Amino acid sequence: MRRFVYADKFFMNSDTRGAGYLELVDGKFGDYFKELPEATSEVIDKSGYWIAPGLVDTHIHGYKNHDVMDNDADGLKVMSEGLLECGVTSFLPTTLTSTKERLKDVAATIGTVQNDVTGAKIQGIYFEGPFFTEEHKGAQNPSYFSDPDLATFHEWQEASGGIIKKIALAPERNGVKEFVKSVTDEGVVVALGHSNGTLEEATEAVEAGASVFVHAYNGMRGLNHREPGMVGALLTLQHVFSELICDGHHVHPQAAEVLMEKAGHDHVALITDCMMAGGMPDGDYILGEFPVVVKDGTARLKEGNLAGSILRLKEAVKNVVDWGIATPEQAVMMATWVPAVSCKIDHRCGSIAKGRDADFIVLAPDMTLTETYLDGEKRYEA
Repeated sequence: MRRFVYADKFFMNSDTRGAGYLELVDGKFGDYFKELPEATSEVIDKSGYWIAPGLVDTHIHGYKNHDVMDNDADGLKVMSEGLLECGVTSFLPTTLTSTKERLKDVAATIGTVQNDVTGAKIQGIYFEGPFFTEEHKGAQNPSYFSDPDLATFHEWQEASGGIIKKIALAPERNGVKEFVKSVTDEGVVVALGHSNGTLEEATEAVEAGASVFVHAYNGMRGLNHREPGMVGALLTLQHVFSELICDGHHVHPQAAEVLMEKAGHDHVALITDCMMAGGMPDGDYILGEFPVVVKDGTARLKEGNLAGSILRLKEAVKNVVDWGIATPEQAVMMATWVPAVSCKIDHRCGSIAKGRDADFIVLAPDMTLTETYLDGEKRYEA
């Protein structure tokens, strides 16, 4: 079936187009036209609104009272459906540090359910850990930390059906260089975080193939004038991407602006790090094995440290525009194309491109989400 969407603005892959018509053919994107090519065609009229690619959340632990580490296929399906209200049409379910056996089971469950979800699409798995160090453990359980082990990773990858797309580690662990080179040669993205690493240690990992920094500024050695540390590394190293949580709690807007100005908006991926309390009321929840209190827009461990977030990606997009640190075009890019490219899933999602699944969102000029479409069909309306 051939239809067209009319809107005032379209955020395309390489530029922004003005008022016109975007072709939808059997659930896929077609061409963009300034004028309607067929007067008899069905038109979805979004006059006064903007069309952007569906958002891509490449670091998310849970939503709607379900956690990836619950190892529950039905819970993943609930997450998938719930994420449509966030404008998210593709995501990487993200694990937490746990036992080798538990992680293997979770990987297998995600691999099994990947093609059965009916909402936001599972485009792979993100293993956040367990190869971290204790100084910046965050809400990760240090009793499971270890040096990277290729044989163990291959067990997880085999269990998943080959869909682990990204794995995070601390660059100061033993054997990092060899591990990074091996898994990146296999097409897996290596991210650096939860680390007290030095600039030199981070640089060695990047030169071995690591290319992403986990939630910039959070869970890492800060910038010092004598030891630039992990923050100095993500601000100065070339050809790397930085995840960034823009909820106003994890990172001050001016610190976020510094990163965007130094690294470039095209190297910053907006992520949520959302936990199970996302989309839920304030109260008591669990992140991995730790009790978490959700109150006043934050998720915190009992001792007060931030524990993931309850941020929705549509809010991050709006925040960076409202804070004056990104244009609407840059904000959309940082929540679609950049995360997709940084995790090597950009051939499947993150842009409006002919022949690609017609997953897109409708935005008001104030960057408020009004609708989410999946395969050309409206699945959420605010």
